[in-house]
Amino acid sequence: MRKTEQSEALAAGESSLPNDPPLRAVRAFEAIARHGSVTAAAQELAISPSAVSHQLRVLESYLQVPLTSRQGRRLVLSPEGRDYYRSIRSAFSVLRRATEHLLDQSHSRQVTISLIPLFGMGWFIPRLPRFMRANSQTEINVLYANHRNYLSDASDMSIRFGKGQWTGYQTEKLISGRMAPVCSRAFLRLHGHIDTPQQLAQMPLLHDEERSTWTQWFEQQGVRKPLRHGGPMFEDGLLTLAAVQAGMGCALMREPLIAPYLQSGELVKIFNETVDDGRDYYLCVRSDSEMSEAGRLLQRWLREEAAQEG
Repeated sequence: MRKTEQSEALAAGESSLPNDPPLRAVRAFEAIARHGSVTAAAQELAISPSAVSHQLRVLESYLQVPLTSRQGRRLVLSPEGRDYYRSIRSAFSVLRRATEHLLDQSHSRQVTISLIPLFGMGWFIPRLPRFMRANSQTEINVLYANHRNYLSDASDMSIRFGKGQWTGYQTEKLISGRMAPVCSRAFLRLHGHIDTPQQLAQMPLLHDEERSTWTQWFEQQGVRKPLRHGGPMFEDGLLTLAAVQAGMGCALMREPLIAPYLQSGELVKIFNETVDDGRDYYLCVRSDSEMSEAGRLLQRWLREEAAQEG
């Protein structure tokens, strides 16, 4: 860069790197060429017309070629100016698109949450319309969470089932994992009312993931040796729920997650006594990234909804 132009560029706050043109002046020229007017360029750049004209002179001095010429009262591009504008406009277009994309991301109102299927169907989705009515600008993306492979979770937040210890996540208990015995109303019509734990021990029993929780529940009720030790076992709560709805037997389930079915009368809680296997439902967020405004909004709502469970 020649010494005079370098001084002017530095005075305008430009870089002095080799072959680096005075970028503020280039920006002013691009606005002039695009609008065809110094006045319009000044309005876009929020500076005075005289400041725009000054930046044009800085660039022309740097390039040592005239970029504009006067035709009466109009300022038009010279042949060199037209060539230069054709060369730089694509760069400005790329810059604007990149900036718009980044701004869209930073102001995004989207939040992605991953859920265990039964938690989503029985607890989250029935409440979600209430959240959407109060926060109509927030877009919610709901994904399945595989509780056997949480490391694959790429959501903003997740509801996980376990003991609350997952590397790389901040966790807080949301819903109790205590279980109570339930069956379908159709099952009771077929088998009759169940009055005691001893009677329940004679019924077909369904198992969610493992069989030990039924043994634990019966032991708490003083039934040491249930007569039925078998019964089908299902991989998760959603499959167990389907089996209960089909009238296959009685299962230990988590009441908050089947509340819609209990309220409709489709399912019946046989006894109020519960069993705790040490696992609960946790609200989990990543430790290595900051939650968006939309994410924090959903977090607060989840806490408030869970607190109402008492």
